[in-house]
Amino acid sequence: MRVLRCTVSDITPYVRLADTAFPLMFSFTQVGGRPPWEISMSRKIIVTQYMSLDGVIEDPVGMEGSGLGDWTGPFSRGPDGDAFKHEELMGCDAMIYGRKTYDGFAAVWPRVDDEAGYARRMNALPKYLASTTIEDPQWNNTSLLRGDLVEAVRALKETPGGDILIFGSGSVAHTLMPHGLIDEFRLMVYPTVLGRGKRLFPEGTATMLELAECRTFNDGIVLLRYTMRNS
Repeated sequence: MRVLRCTVSDITPYVRLADTAFPLMFSFTQVGGRPPWEISMSRKIIVTQYMSLDGVIEDPVGMEGSGLGDWTGPFSRGPDGDAFKHEELMGCDAMIYGRKTYDGFAAVWPRVDDEAGYARRMNALPKYLASTTIEDPQWNNTSLLRGDLVEAVRALKETPGGDILIFGSGSVAHTLMPHGLIDEFRLMVYPTVLGRGKRLFPEGTATMLELAECRTFNDGIVLLRYTMRNS
C-alpha cells in the first residue's frame, strides 16, 4: 500500500479544490525532517552474491572450512567492480545475515577502517541476524530475527527505510525465495567451475527473472542483476 505524506503548506497551492465538488483524497501529516512529499512502499530485499560459473555460492573466500578454498582470490574485479560494491553498500539501509556469514564478517569488519568509508558504513548499518544459536551478538547495531524467519522478514519489509541487502547467507535466501520475499538478485559471477558446493538455486527451485543489468569487470567477472518477472 502506498501512503502519500506531505505538509499542508506545501500541498495547498496544488489542491485548492474547496469550491469544487471533488473530495480531497489525501491524508495530511506533518513530516519532521523529511521532504514534504514522501511515498512509503515496501522495502526491497536484495540478494547479493559471489557465484561460480556453475552456480556455487558457498564459501567464496575460504573462511568457512568447506574445502573449496578461496575461489574468488585468483581474480581481481578491478576498480569498476570495487566501485560497484561500494555504491551497493552505500545505497542500502540495512543488512540481513545468516549465522555463518555473520560470524565471518563480525570477526573482521569491526577492526577495519578505510578512507573510502566502506568499513565504517558496514559497521554502522543496522544488521539483522537470522540465528537460533547466538544469544548476544557483539557486532555493532545487530538485532536478532527470532521465530518464523519468513514472517519476521515480511514484517521488516513493511517498516520505514530503504533497501535491505542479504550479503552471502545462502540459507536465508533459500528460506525466503519460495515465499516471494526476494525482489532482486545481484550476482557477481566468477569464471571458475567448482564442481561441488552449495548453490543459490537448489534443485526444485523455479523462479522467473528479468535481466535488469549486465556488466563486465576485470578478469572476466560479470555482474548479472535480475529482478522478479511479473507473471
